[in-house]
Amino acid sequence: MSLIDFSEITAALQRIQPYASQTPIFQSRMLNTWLGHEVYFKAECLQRCGAFKFRGAVNTLAWLQQQGQLPRKVVANSSGNHAQAVALAANLFGIEAQIFTAKNVSAVKAAATEFYGAELTLCDTRVQADQQVKQASEQDGVYWIPPFDHPQVIAGQGTVAFEALQQVEGINGIFAPCGGGGLLSGTLIAARELAPQAEVIGVEPLAANDAMRSLQSGEVFRFEQSPKTLADGAATLSISDLTFEHLQHLDDFYTVEEPQIAYWTQWLQHLLKLHVEPTSAMCMAAVVAWLQQQSSPQKVMVILSGGNIDREKMQLLWQQDYLQQIPVLIE
Repeated sequence: MSLIDFSEITAALQRIQPYASQTPIFQSRMLNTWLGHEVYFKAECLQRCGAFKFRGAVNTLAWLQQQGQLPRKVVANSSGNHAQAVALAANLFGIEAQIFTAKNVSAVKAAATEFYGAELTLCDTRVQADQQVKQASEQDGVYWIPPFDHPQVIAGQGTVAFEALQQVEGINGIFAPCGGGGLLSGTLIAARELAPQAEVIGVEPLAANDAMRSLQSGEVFRFEQSPKTLADGAATLSISDLTFEHLQHLDDFYTVEEPQIAYWTQWLQHLLKLHVEPTSAMCMAAVVAWLQQQSSPQKVMVILSGGNIDREKMQLLWQQDYLQQIPVLIE
């Protein structure tokens, strides 16, 4: 299986410019003072649909249009953010969209998906959703845009780091969450070209550690059912063979326990005044662990992958008030 080239990310950046936002960089002076390092946040929570997923979806459709192969309909399987992204991208290109997802999908993400005009098909489990989308994609004129297992999806996601590393120079470490590995793979490709001195680090929930298990065993590990974690954007059954090829080249990889996911979601929402998803906030637990190993001041980039949280998830996140515990580096 061939690795995706940096040139595909530069091409994707050109394709998505008419559609996607160049999201801003945020900092917290208070957080930087507490940690003793510079931490920058690439706010994809402010992207259209509220997540980085829009980049991969719209790039794939723009690429198909360039090839003269724009389908009459697209289908996708998703836990939420990819569903919204495909729905909006299809709307912009004037084609139909059908999304297959499990019944436990976030209500906020489901509502947005339908608002953009997609047909939402709810399945009992994520496994059933994956099976049904495959069957639907076999119909004439129908194209399947998977959440991460597609070169053009990964290339689109790689434009996040491409932008971020041009917005801030001299980055020493760049952190991205890992669900299926599309964002992290794209981040790795972009960083190796634009900031070869920077370490690229992946992060996932300990409760949904399929990527870590895969990296440790040397082969793709797959859960039998969706893992339960506050970071629902990372609750994938498995990474793919394609993303696994890229993830094996990471500099480091961390898993994060649930209390730390809640802790950092609360703190980033408070410090940055942004509506940040747990999936992206969990990266800060890895940032702190990584910074403890450094002997000089560092410049770190964290990709805030999304900002779509429903009422139920917010209640879970705020069951305990973590804002009484100030973030510090413990030597």
